[in-house]
Amino acid sequence: MIPFIKCLVFCLLCLSTRSEAATTTTSDTDKKESFQEEVVETSHSVKINGVEVPYKAIAGTIVLKDEQNNPKAKLFYVSYSRSDIPESGKRPITFCFNGGPGASAVWLQLGALGPRRVVLAENGYGDPPYGLQDNEFSLLDVTDLVFIDPVSTGYSREAPGEDPKQFHGYEEDIKSVGEFIRLYTTKYGRWDSPKFLAGESYGTLRAVGLAEYLYDQTFYYVNGIILVSSLLHYQTIDFSPGNDLPYPLFLPSYTAAAWYHGKLSKDLQAKSLSDVLEEVEKFALEDYALALMKGDSIQEDQRKKIGDRLAYYTSLSPAFIQQNNLRVDEFHFMKELLKDQNRVLGRFDSRVKGITMDTCSWNFDYDPSMENVLGLFTATFYQYAQKELGWKKDDNYKVLSNVWPWNYGTKANNQYLYVGESIKKVMTKNPNTKVFIASGYYDLATPYFGTEYTFTHLGLDPSLKKNISPYYYDAGHMMFTDRTSLAKLKKDLSTWMIQSVPQS
Repeated sequence: MIPFIKCLVFCLLCLSTRSEAATTTTSDTDKKESFQEEVVETSHSVKINGVEVPYKAIAGTIVLKDEQNNPKAKLFYVSYSRSDIPESGKRPITFCFNGGPGASAVWLQLGALGPRRVVLAENGYGDPPYGLQDNEFSLLDVTDLVFIDPVSTGYSREAPGEDPKQFHGYEEDIKSVGEFIRLYTTKYGRWDSPKFLAGESYGTLRAVGLAEYLYDQTFYYVNGIILVSSLLHYQTIDFSPGNDLPYPLFLPSYTAAAWYHGKLSKDLQAKSLSDVLEEVEKFALEDYALALMKGDSIQEDQRKKIGDRLAYYTSLSPAFIQQNNLRVDEFHFMKELLKDQNRVLGRFDSRVKGITMDTCSWNFDYDPSMENVLGLFTATFYQYAQKELGWKKDDNYKVLSNVWPWNYGTKANNQYLYVGESIKKVMTKNPNTKVFIASGYYDLATPYFGTEYTFTHLGLDPSLKKNISPYYYDAGHMMFTDRTSLAKLKKDLSTWMIQSVPQS
């Protein structure tokens, strides 16, 4: 009798479990069926270069589906299209996104390219209550704009029952954003338009990956790629043991920071920043790089000579540099440069300084240049979405989202993600592809010299080098928070884009 009872109980448990599973499955199915695309359209105008530009704004979502037509995720976007242009389907269109990974597109949208931007003081600061203003430096006069939030950022989410981790990786991210671009292009009839991809920071890796993916998978050719604060090779920024490459590539940015804060010797401070950087770049590529290659076999007199030269170009003490074996990483530099003032440098913008939280610790406290803008961009987007775009949802807009662990995929040779071969492949197969590069001298996250190194090591055919256009700004990682640099970025981008579009 007892075995029978045990069997009966087991069967009932199984039925209960299967019933719960069926309920869960049904529930997820119902939720997926209600996982529909949404669109809210509004009309506005903005004055750019003295000309009134009327435009249509769309806040919406596009649902990604699998081969069985089941929803996998929905991507939120905000698009802006000029409304006074006949045959607008042939007008240039630019797909924009930020980086992280885990960042929404709010930064480029409300900071640089969109028709509205956050109100900032001349020094890039903003204090509550925050505000928005028309962006006279918007790129909308020359191209329509689509700002994309990848899955898990902004309002973009995985479908019910789907694991968000399936979107958290280099190749996974490229596939989902690439599918969004294909669907958007089809939905809004933009296949005849000149097409551009614009990314910032990690978004530059995404832009290059997308150019390759779209080319290979759908024969979707882009006219140009816009790289803001570029990172195409992780080895150029990873201060891990055994990797000496970042040290000479960061050195000019260290010098720029020390020059800005008046820490260099009188003879260097008397020179222009460009002249100082030209001098230190030569030292970094020649004497310093060679000394690092020698490792522990370097002679003591040469070691001292290199250390003294590093002290000269950074204002750090020779003893400190020797203690660090001629290798000072970015976080030690940011903590050390203004240590006598109890201040720490910003990583995104080394011109910004904040109060050091713990002067006795080598741990990097926080990035004051990032703290300046996080609350500002978050608050203004919520207000903007509700009041001007008509997106009246109470969902959490994730300006920054935790998407770790991030799968760097097959392109991470050994341990460093590298997409140089991808951009070389796209430019070689489609020789009309143009590349715009924007770099800030005071960027300690993706230093400009590292970007130069990557592009001078692509092995491009000489005929393609003219397609690469580098531009430099007296600002940091988000150079658009500096009004003067934003104005220059607008001028540079507009000229470059017009020249990159075939003339009929």
